[in-house]
Amino acid sequence: MATKVTIKGQVTLPKKVREAAGIGPGDRVEVRATATGAVLIEKKPDALAEYETRLRALMARRPIRGVTTDELMEESRGETKGRTRGRK
Repeated sequence: MATKVTIKGQVTLPKKVREAAGIGPGDRVEVRATATGAVLIEKKPDALAEYETRLRALMARRPIRGVTTDELMEESRGETKGRTRGRK
């Protein structure tokens, strides 16, 4: 499929290309030129969705068990002197 570059340097991606790549309005794309003169356009992952996916994976692993957030914060501040974890 051929497309035209505007005077502003803009290119309209044909609908079939946008659909095949999953590119929609407001999506960010990465544009790179290759040594052979080809131009690659790749959809960049949504940063927020990517962060949420990593966060949910971390939550599923539950690296810290049996400690509340308040207890963890107190311990990190050195406020747990003389107390045992899980008891106040």
